[in-house]
Amino acid sequence: MWLVGGIQRKEGLEVTSKRDLLLEVDNLQKYFPVTEGLLHRKTGDIKAVDGISFKIYKGETLGLVGESGCGKSTVARSILRSYKVTSGKIYYQGQDLTDLNDSKLRVLRPKMQMIFQDPYASLNPRMPIKNIIGEPLLEHSSASKKERQARVDELLDLVGLSSACGNRYPHEFSGGQCQRIGIARALALNPEFVICDEPIAALDVSIQAQVVNLLEDLQKQLNLTYLFISHDLSMIRHISQRVAVMYLGKIMETGNQQDIYESPLHPYTKALLSAVPIPDPLLEVEREKIILEGDVPSPANPPQGCRFNTRCPAAEELCFKQEPEWREIKTNHWTACHFA
Repeated sequence: MWLVGGIQRKEGLEVTSKRDLLLEVDNLQKYFPVTEGLLHRKTGDIKAVDGISFKIYKGETLGLVGESGCGKSTVARSILRSYKVTSGKIYYQGQDLTDLNDSKLRVLRPKMQMIFQDPYASLNPRMPIKNIIGEPLLEHSSASKKERQARVDELLDLVGLSSACGNRYPHEFSGGQCQRIGIARALALNPEFVICDEPIAALDVSIQAQVVNLLEDLQKQLNLTYLFISHDLSMIRHISQRVAVMYLGKIMETGNQQDIYESPLHPYTKALLSAVPIPDPLLEVEREKIILEGDVPSPANPPQGCRFNTRCPAAEELCFKQEPEWREIKTNHWTACHFA
């Protein structure tokens, strides 16, 4: 009943075909109200996500990258309906998630899971890990206690942990082991789509590669689709087939991984990439680095026109007056820049 064996992803599969579209986000907005006084009178909005659109195709990994506070995690929680969206649409296999009631959304929950950033904070310290991993089965299946235990043992083995440690508590494990437990819990219900919300940010550098390699192996074995969120451009390049670059609630550029890293179009993308160190010291000394001046504006009062105009080294008068159009500059390579 809970057998893990998945279908291997076919090599050379064209993931951009319409029949393989898994998730579509259309003009998504998520605003958080700003209130003051005893009556909590609304005085404005924090525009955490302000009109973004993207697609994710079955079997691929879309990397969502940007500075801390740009709205990446808000996007993740909005997709899973942990946050109620302000406006826009989210389609999962053609079904609109934004209008679903709680009972219909519960039916879809097993198909969409999340791996959280902090492995310790995401695990209940009062529960043994066998109960943590088995809890989704208890909530969403009719499996017997024996079947649940067999599934938990199978999942622990799948993520590289011994089934004998099921009675131990989260504080008895290292950060990397706790993240493996979080991954096992996310896979308990055989999901199709997994959001990885900076899953390696809180781990030691020596452990990060192990966790990422595990995620890649699981994707191939179980035919998973990932939205991989990170501010680590090197890791995004390693794991993602396509990349979306986000800044202050907006997506600045999307494209295939090779196009983004070798031929970036948006000034913000170029600045981010210039900050990534190169292992060759001679090239590192010679290459031009783009230093962005100033601080990121407040999402409660974003700039008019282009969101990046206050820090952009190439900004002109038009950038301060008119928001740039979202354009496809070349095949599957989109950007929002007047001068791309």
